[in-house]
Amino acid sequence: MIAESDALSPSPAHIRSTIATIVDQPDDLRALRLFHKALADVNRLLIVQRLAGGAATVTELIDHVRLSQPLVSWHLGKLRPAGILATRRSGRETVCSIVPESFDAQSARERALLGLGAPGAS
Repeated sequence: MIAESDALSPSPAHIRSTIATIVDQPDDLRALRLFHKALADVNRLLIVQRLAGGAATVTELIDHVRLSQPLVSWHLGKLRPAGILATRRSGRETVCSIVPESFDAQSARERALLGLGAPGAS
């Protein structure tokens, strides 16, 4: 039987998570993480892959990834702040498009932050 005081104690995972949020992380590394976390989901990768072929409405993306409208909108909401996706209204529809230069800019930022230098440089 678990003692009452043990039941109220936070788990080691909760303690690590709390400490991780307290640690001051540089903003540039947070931005790097935001970009990668936005792409760290298969459904969001499917959306990006579809948009690489051209702009699409949310309805078209729903048909492509076969998810519900709220879920597709939620995924789009993760891609937009990372700078991967741009949206515009066209009547009642929202048209989404990829921001291709965001990938080149992110790659350059990563290389600079991680001290890797320019691509192809030795």
